[in-house]
Amino acid sequence: MSFQHFAAAWRALTSPRHGPSLYDLCDPVLLRPGQGDPHLAKFYRTALANPALRPLLRRAGIPELRDPSCFEALRAALTRARDDRSPDWAAIGQPVAALLDTFQLRHPRPKLLISAPPPPNLHDIEHIVRSCGAHLLRSWRNNGFIPAYASFNLIGDPDLGGRELVMALTGLNSRGYKNSTLLFNLARIFIARSPAADLINPPWRGIAEPMWQPIRIRHRSAYYDAFFTETLLSFIGTGLASADQAAAARRAIATMTDFCLKTSREQVRGPDGGSVSVITALAPLPHPRFSRFFAGIKQDLGFGIYVPDCDTTACAFSAATQAGCADPVLDQPLLDFYAGYQVEAGANQPRVTVPLNDNIDYAGGVVTWIDNLAGERPFGNDLDPTLNLDILEVSFRNFARWHVADNPRRLATVRQILDFQRRLVASGAFADPRSHIYYLPELYCAYFGRCYAAFSALPATARQAVDPGGAFAFIRARVLAYMQDEVIAAEMNAFDAALALIALGHLHAETASFAAPVHCIVSHFGEGGRRGPFKAYEWNKMKTPTRILVGGPEVTSAFVLMGLALARRVMMERVA
Repeated sequence: MSFQHFAAAWRALTSPRHGPSLYDLCDPVLLRPGQGDPHLAKFYRTALANPALRPLLRRAGIPELRDPSCFEALRAALTRARDDRSPDWAAIGQPVAALLDTFQLRHPRPKLLISAPPPPNLHDIEHIVRSCGAHLLRSWRNNGFIPAYASFNLIGDPDLGGRELVMALTGLNSRGYKNSTLLFNLARIFIARSPAADLINPPWRGIAEPMWQPIRIRHRSAYYDAFFTETLLSFIGTGLASADQAAAARRAIATMTDFCLKTSREQVRGPDGGSVSVITALAPLPHPRFSRFFAGIKQDLGFGIYVPDCDTTACAFSAATQAGCADPVLDQPLLDFYAGYQVEAGANQPRVTVPLNDNIDYAGGVVTWIDNLAGERPFGNDLDPTLNLDILEVSFRNFARWHVADNPRRLATVRQILDFQRRLVASGAFADPRSHIYYLPELYCAYFGRCYAAFSALPATARQAVDPGGAFAFIRARVLAYMQDEVIAAEMNAFDAALALIALGHLHAETASFAAPVHCIVSHFGEGGRRGPFKAYEWNKMKTPTRILVGGPEVTSAFVLMGLALARRVMMERVA
């Protein structure tokens, strides 16, 4: 911990109280209630009243709670959440929502760069690519898989205010997940309005949030294995891997592909009632490889049931296709299944039950979560733009296999998703963090580059069939302008810089634009210490039940490797 962390901790532990604390409010109702929903009380004890957090928040008081009517309204809401058989979640959420709107969090606004960076050096690029590849293979050898990590930022997400809290409480399906969302957001109020905020949510450089080491939860997911498969394919493709490294990478790729398509496969009902194979992000225990501690408290935190999702399915199929996998499941045309989860114009509400990003037009987009065979969907449903790019990308990679051009319905599904993306970008909303449920706008741009590359690899006749109106060219121009004028013109961290290179490289930007992100990566190389070449940063996130970040040192190495490999390839092609 730095001096600033110690100073923030001291202020949190010693500051004067300005009103009743979280524990004054909740302990009489939730600490040892002996009645009502046992999960709510257990969650409170596990997540909020634990010995680590209680000292930090015991002096965090809210002046409004000195008013007996305000205090009792909150306590009555908690009592109803605990005791009612079918709680009125909109009513329960209202007093919490009112206090949630008394503060406002802001997304990062990096400072503009004041000096021109030096031109990229090919030797530096190749050295870092080799280091990142070695890091990933070492992690694979040591763990038996390449991990990612989750961490909780209890300050919550800037895009989740009082209105969005009520949306979540009424749109989620699992009572346990509603419980955790209610209490995490109640705790946010006490954190954000006290000195504890400086300790829990310190400022950082760039856009992607760094992940604080002590509270990372290691785990394995098919979504991550698909991503690391693409990364190791990229490493092999650079020609920079040694013969032993290339062989180890191929073994890891084969194992990860098997984990995606076999271990993580799940059967669900398709739109016609038939059985469809999809991929779940978290396979049943013990496959996610949680620590013993987190495996024990996962259900207490509201994650007892986890269902498949459209994004993990798309990415797993794409990675397996790129790896040359011959599993017959890849012959299954996912577009037929996705069409059943696609939002029709004017019919958003039945599909999107948690519309946290209702500033965008959902028509043509595909929602996230897939009902399991038992009909469970604990997280309700939402719609994320980046997920829909992944659906386009896997459709282009399997365009011939799935006979997309010959099937009017499949082609219509693709065109509707593309039009959803065109409208999003035309409105400028793609650059607004609120428009995205799980990802940063900068990651959306990087993944658009990935999607654009798959589209560009199609034959001309296929490209014309998919995009007769030139939507890809329009989106490319807007995304490039955003990356060049806003992202790389400001201070970045290594993860931001890697995302920028992926977007710029795939979208055929001028090599001069590589200078700032390459310089950033080179200057931060080694920041990860003994854990890897780089620190852990936000790759994706959840906004409910609170702000949960996913990333890790290996994830940063993977993005840096892919970004630098792209930049190197473009630089070498243009020199040649």
